[in-house]
Amino acid sequence: MTKSKKSRFSRLLIWFWGLFFGSIFLVFLLFVLISNGLFGKLPDVKELENPKNNVATEIISSDNVILGKFYVENRTPVKFKDLSPHLVNALIATEDERYYSHSGVDFRSLFRAVLKFGKAGGGSTVSQQLAKMLFTERPADNITDRIKQKLKEWVIAVRLERRYTKEEIIAMYFNRFDFLHQAVGINSAAKIYFKTTPDKLTLDQSATLVAMAKHPGLFNPVPRNQHKSDSILTISENNLSRRNVVFYQLERNGYITEKQKDSLYAVVTELQFVREDHNEGSATYFREHLRQELNAWCKENGYDLYRDGLKIYVTIDSRMQNYAEKAVEKHLSGHQKKFFAHWKGREPWGEHTSIIEDAVKKSERYKSLVEANFTEKEIQKEFSTPVEMTVFTWDNKRQEKDTLMSPLDSIKYYQYFLQTGFMSFDPHTGEIKAWVGGINHRFFKYDHVNIKSTRQVGSTFKPFVYTMAVDNGYSPCFAAPNERVVFEEYENWSPANADNKYGGTMQLRKALALSVNSISAYLMKQLGPNGPKNVIELCRKMGIEGTLEAYPSICLGTMDLSVYEMVGAFGTYANKGVAVKPFFISRIEDKNGAVVYSGVPETQQAMSEQTAYVMIKMMERATYGTAAKLRYVYNLQNPIACKTGTTQNQSDGWFIGITPNLVSGAWVGNDHRAVHFRNLELGGGSAMSMPIWAYYMQMVYADKSISLYDGAFEPPKKPISIEVDCEKYQQTDLSPDPTFGGR
Repeated sequence: MTKSKKSRFSRLLIWFWGLFFGSIFLVFLLFVLISNGLFGKLPDVKELENPKNNVATEIISSDNVILGKFYVENRTPVKFKDLSPHLVNALIATEDERYYSHSGVDFRSLFRAVLKFGKAGGGSTVSQQLAKMLFTERPADNITDRIKQKLKEWVIAVRLERRYTKEEIIAMYFNRFDFLHQAVGINSAAKIYFKTTPDKLTLDQSATLVAMAKHPGLFNPVPRNQHKSDSILTISENNLSRRNVVFYQLERNGYITEKQKDSLYAVVTELQFVREDHNEGSATYFREHLRQELNAWCKENGYDLYRDGLKIYVTIDSRMQNYAEKAVEKHLSGHQKKFFAHWKGREPWGEHTSIIEDAVKKSERYKSLVEANFTEKEIQKEFSTPVEMTVFTWDNKRQEKDTLMSPLDSIKYYQYFLQTGFMSFDPHTGEIKAWVGGINHRFFKYDHVNIKSTRQVGSTFKPFVYTMAVDNGYSPCFAAPNERVVFEEYENWSPANADNKYGGTMQLRKALALSVNSISAYLMKQLGPNGPKNVIELCRKMGIEGTLEAYPSICLGTMDLSVYEMVGAFGTYANKGVAVKPFFISRIEDKNGAVVYSGVPETQQAMSEQTAYVMIKMMERATYGTAAKLRYVYNLQNPIACKTGTTQNQSDGWFIGITPNLVSGAWVGNDHRAVHFRNLELGGGSAMSMPIWAYYMQMVYADKSISLYDGAFEPPKKPISIEVDCEKYQQTDLSPDPTFGGR
């Protein structure tokens, strides 16, 4: 080689190594500059160690079942050990074959992507994808921004690899990924798509979910135009195709054999799609009431209900809640048919057409048309024109049907439906076990259990009047005159019996069992001028907060009260005279498991143990009166103290039943009081509400895992001074004492 050639070669060599090391230096410098904010702020160490996630708040029942969630993103994190191995293998095989051999950036995949101009994929590792999910707020607008974003992802991916194990990164990836349909994170995805948990996902289910990693919208397993949940579906064609690619990658990387791959291609993967929705699932009315209560609590205590991952432990028992909802459906689906038949060919609101007019004007459709400057004539035309819609029905499991109906006809249709409120609680602890605020939360939002939701209580109020009488020494065996009573100081008000029959005497226990108005009025008068005030004072001690006016008519239950209050008050009898305010939050934990709130029951001595026990014995007689069907139709033979209630024109039907460890009550009626049955046979409390209680108790007693006590009510430890054995009873004179309001 000549001297000139050697010199030229040396210069080329110097240039080569200069370019090589210079490029390395420039790349190093670029990454240093990126790390120091060249293309914008990168997450600091604290953010990397505690990446910000919107974590769903969970509602957990007393038997440890998740009833629902509150969230911005429906995410509940899981740990790596809770992931199915099939899921992990599918992800690595498909998205990052050399996951365990790189430190965040797979340069081999990267160079392949560059050489093929991205046609073979972008070369992003699982760590880079996680970096993008955690710290990229929005997609890049152009190629320049995309390059900047990619470079930042590389730096963040390397930093993530330094601070987390490979297993932790995979868990973070699955917890962060949005699988659509409110399924944010693998925990929600497993439940929503397959009704299972991440650790139980099969190989084909795992492949179905991992298939979405390439593009969750394009490869979503739910077929297009399928919006109904609670359905068994075959996965979409796009997802099937991508799922099979996952199988191919699993075989290519040695996770399965070729024979297994070929057999998996033939597997039909079925979804058990259950959309998580605030209107669906168990305890929908309760969950909405809870949400409103928690919003106020969170505001006062500095928490975000939808992002902070709180765990709300509630007193609701998922089994009992399920039985309550089944009982409502079982009874009202049949009783509703009777209502339709009862009013066939006629409109139940009759002359009260304002009910329909008001409903039209309160509808969202009407408001939107007004805002769009439609004239009244145009609005009427819109409401009279049939359109496709989904309406409520009891005729199928989903309780809805697609139909063609005018908006006006749909409003009329909904006025026919019987509504309900049902609550069940433990009278000793105050824990609410079941809460059913209506028949379907998607179509009927109004909660009929809430303390603010009041209806006329009718004869269910009478036990409070009898309680005052017993507290004044009256025995259940006392025979009162069955005659009309006149209250001269109240414009000669004189309540009549429902059957207009009078004469002779009637024992108090029988009068209460048959809801005889004249006997209730007699007792009210015997309690003297302070009687109404004393009854109200008793009610306050028993937990009733609603409006009560001190008039003699209180003895017939003319006031409006809530299911929550009435059931809670009746619990006093089962708890030996001590009123326990019903509550529903046991405790609240933050995302780290620290207890930040504990529910404590509020108690108050409302009456003596003797009075409570005597009232229990008196109300047990109702199973020989208005509640007799509990024995011979529903075959409930355990001790039951109860009271039915029916208001004027059968607008409201009530039933409250007491057992030693469970007090439950139901109200049934239409939203508008002018819409009702026209006879007691169909519209009385024993027909409208009692069956719900009966069906519920049948199921609760049959479930041995609940172990509900079915023995007798426990008598007071001390002998009682009031005779409850009518064979031994001797009538005595009980003259009213004006200073007390009774004897």
